[in-house]
Amino acid sequence: MVDNVNPSVTVSGQPVDASLISYTHIIYALHSLSVLIGLTSAVTIVGSFVFGLPSIIAVIMNYARQSDVRGTFLESHFRWQIRTFWFALLWVIVILAVSLPLMLIVVGFFTLWVGFVLLGIWVIYRIIRGWLALRDQRPVNP
Repeated sequence: MVDNVNPSVTVSGQPVDASLISYTHIIYALHSLSVLIGLTSAVTIVGSFVFGLPSIIAVIMNYARQSDVRGTFLESHFRWQIRTFWFALLWVIVILAVSLPLMLIVVGFFTLWVGFVLLGIWVIYRIIRGWLALRDQRPVNP
């Protein structure tokens, strides 16, 4: 619900500054830009997401304003975005740790490719699901 007199949005009784909602949209847009770069270049989706400048800036933005969203529905979005980034990085490390030794017997090329494709799909899902919840001004429930 939007209050036309006050520039804040109220969801579940918690006042939320409209600028923080816009800020969160920008973070989702930066993550989406990383995915788009991964789709349209030689870099993988997850490679661009984890190591690309737009997503790194987005995560820094999350940490910079995390205390401002505490107690609001945006807190779940910040947690969702931060976890998406760090879990993606963790899974990149796991996929590489499994696939690199297996490359000696050629199987590793397949596991690397499949792992990165599945992880890229997971990242896209997390961005879309979170951004749609933000559009509806509701928290992201894991």
